[in-house]
Amino acid sequence: MNDIIKTSPVSPEEQGLRLDKFLASATNLSRTRIAALIAQGFVKPSLSADTKVALNQVFEITIPPAEPAIPTAEEIHLDILYEDNDLIVLNKPAGMVVHPGAGNTTGTLVNALLAHCGDSLSGIGGIKRPGIVHRIDKDTSGVLVIAKNDFTHQALSEQFSVHSIKRIYQAIVYGIPPVSGTINGNIGRSSFNRQKMAIVSHGGKPATTHYHLIKPLFNGKASLIECQLETGRTHQIRVHMTSIKHPLVGDATYGSPPKGTPDILKLFPRQALHAGFLGFIHPRFNREVSFSAPLPQDMDLLLKASDVY
Repeated sequence: MNDIIKTSPVSPEEQGLRLDKFLASATNLSRTRIAALIAQGFVKPSLSADTKVALNQVFEITIPPAEPAIPTAEEIHLDILYEDNDLIVLNKPAGMVVHPGAGNTTGTLVNALLAHCGDSLSGIGGIKRPGIVHRIDKDTSGVLVIAKNDFTHQALSEQFSVHSIKRIYQAIVYGIPPVSGTINGNIGRSSFNRQKMAIVSHGGKPATTHYHLIKPLFNGKASLIECQLETGRTHQIRVHMTSIKHPLVGDATYGSPPKGTPDILKLFPRQALHAGFLGFIHPRFNREVSFSAPLPQDMDLLLKASDVY
């Protein structure tokens, strides 16, 4: 059976807001889901998502039952750092895809979360699936937060949107970069290879990465660095470090080993990148929380190997 929500009249303070923003605030549904409901004709009167609401307008929203999840639940081990009724924070292993897609229909984080959470998952866009508000690449390890309901999904999405989330990554790069620096550059699809991202002179999205050198490795052939993101663009750290001639070890997409690179670095099977720290405001408790995950074993072994190189 469908649920029906009727909003209160638009107040003087709310008039002029976009329809999707007003309805998200009025219902605690995420703007993503609101936009889908508008597009599917479940909001009356029928208007576009960017329509400015008028004083005293009232809207009726029909919430259809959540559709069965397309991915299937799979019992896959999750390294859970924290969990409550609103969210889960976990340490994703390298090699795990976040969302099912072409060539990756099973074994993903979504499959694992469907089994772990069951009916408590966030229904975004009318589809019963986990409320993943950010992603990290398949071959990047580290901390991820997942929302269990629309209230949490909306609040976390807003924090990511205004870049108030604190994200710190550890990476192993070729060579020795300057002790610290800030890299700015809009990131968009490469005009030479649409499968790659690049710093672009026109278009793209603004991106800022702050980094500092932790220590040189392998007699200067590589370095352990720490990166703090102001923005979260696709492949941001990988693209930005390549732009200053220090690509990530193991990242065949954006760089190649310089001459004289030790075999242990040449043979590293993935980009040496780990999301080590995540800090945000917990939507329910309105207090700052933070979570960290240690370097994964494969990156830690590189550090140990450097000590005896």
